[in-house]
Amino acid sequence: MPRLPLWAAAAAGLIAVGAALAAGHLVAALIDPFASPFLAVGNTAIDLTPHPVKDFAIRTFGEDDKLVLLAGMAFVIAAAAVVAGLLSRRSPAPGTILAVGLGVVGVAAVLARPTLGTIAVLAPLASLVVGVVVFRWLHRLARRSPAGGTRPVEDTADTPATDTPATDTPATDTPATDTPATDTPATTRSVDWAVPGLGRRRFLITSTAVAAAAGATAAAGQFIGGRVDVEASRRSIRLTPGVTAPPIPAGADFAGDGTPTFMTSNADFYRVDTALSVPKTRAQDWRLRVHGMVDRELVLTYDDLLNRPLVEKTISLCCVSNEVGGPYISTTNFIGVSLSDILAEAGVRPGADQLATRSVDGWTCGTPIDDIMKPGSDALLAIGMNGEPLPAEHGFPVRMVVPGLYGFVSATKWLVDAEVTTFADFDSYWVKRDWAQRAPIKTMSRVDRPKAFERVPAGKFVAAGVAWAQRRGVEKVEVRVDGGSWQAATLSEEVNIDTWRMWRVELDLPTGSHTLEVRATDRTGYTQTSERAEPIPDGASGWHTIVFTAQP
Repeated sequence: MPRLPLWAAAAAGLIAVGAALAAGHLVAALIDPFASPFLAVGNTAIDLTPHPVKDFAIRTFGEDDKLVLLAGMAFVIAAAAVVAGLLSRRSPAPGTILAVGLGVVGVAAVLARPTLGTIAVLAPLASLVVGVVVFRWLHRLARRSPAGGTRPVEDTADTPATDTPATDTPATDTPATDTPATDTPATTRSVDWAVPGLGRRRFLITSTAVAAAAGATAAAGQFIGGRVDVEASRRSIRLTPGVTAPPIPAGADFAGDGTPTFMTSNADFYRVDTALSVPKTRAQDWRLRVHGMVDRELVLTYDDLLNRPLVEKTISLCCVSNEVGGPYISTTNFIGVSLSDILAEAGVRPGADQLATRSVDGWTCGTPIDDIMKPGSDALLAIGMNGEPLPAEHGFPVRMVVPGLYGFVSATKWLVDAEVTTFADFDSYWVKRDWAQRAPIKTMSRVDRPKAFERVPAGKFVAAGVAWAQRRGVEKVEVRVDGGSWQAATLSEEVNIDTWRMWRVELDLPTGSHTLEVRATDRTGYTQTSERAEPIPDGASGWHTIVFTAQP
């Protein structure tokens, strides 16, 4: 069988896989955007990722970890498509097998998503069919002639002419004889594009058209999938809390000395979650079901929340993935309704100790009911941040906020379901992956100035940073240089016990390399431990320690 040129084989594989993914994306947009094979495989990959790999990704790529995952998936799929195409130079079988394999993986990934119904498999099945059809079609178009891609061609130009001098030979009457003609074979050379009626240009035009159609299909899927106008829904909402948060006092931060500003803008608020694609739900379409071990099941709409008393609370949230000295802590004014009032209205039955909540994309969380129901808990069904409706990436329309708990056990975004249950009967997403059921935020501190390995002027120098101990409050912060005695830092004005607190201290630094350590003590008298612990299972611990250099 004739072989395809290398570049044509690779192009056929790459374009076919692109068309397959585009078709699946379009069909998913008509059913459920989360059924897109590419996203379903990515979300399943996140679910199956071992926690050391997850921690490495967050530590290395920060909030870009999902973008890196998607880019990595795209690279691997593209490479596999090229390799399958190259292996299909003689036969379309390898490329066909890849297309079928990707379709099967997509079906498995879709079926593994907890919020997708059986009909969602139509998206990966569309990918499978389109991938096979497009690849085999392009392969057939690109094949050489049946004779192996060569045909005989007279080629006198390749035979050098000889200069034979002419001679005057007298003509003779030689009788003609019947001399049999001899078949002298013509010179042959390879012709790559010998399929009748098809040349290189035609294949290029056809494959380019298919690629363009795939791009248009993907764009159509993106447009249809994004037709839910979340931003218009957000703009139509006006939030007027009946109880507003106290104003932030002057001196609540030391931003001039290198700490963050006390309040974090919505754009700068940290984001750590498992959603590859931000869920899009309009406020008017949102529903929350409260059920399980309750006396009365509730179904709440967004208007139901707006018609309840709205309160505004200044709260610092912190992610359990935060390494010692890490950036995943932010502070904002959350606006919402009391979660304890909602549960009291439903009537929590004796024996219930967990509120299991679920996001619209299937992520689950388990929160101790005691932390929600105890007096002064300030747990919220939050609908706003910094005076405006929640941004889509931070949970619009509704999320949970429970001060004092790490986000993985309290801060469900895109909330749609709340079941009152027990820890014995339900394990949430991260608990199934060996994280703790209960995870109060630990007393911690961080150096923000100087930065690690920074060169600073010798002599008088102001170091600064932040500390936090939600639900307890920060009592004091101490620093020491080069293992010397601990020195008390000056604390910023306290806003409340559920927010971070800034610190600053003036140091006298001799020239040379130095080590700076920091520790915080909360209002219970507990001083953060020096013992280092990884984020898993219930949060990192240890003193933030940096090395820097003082120079003349």
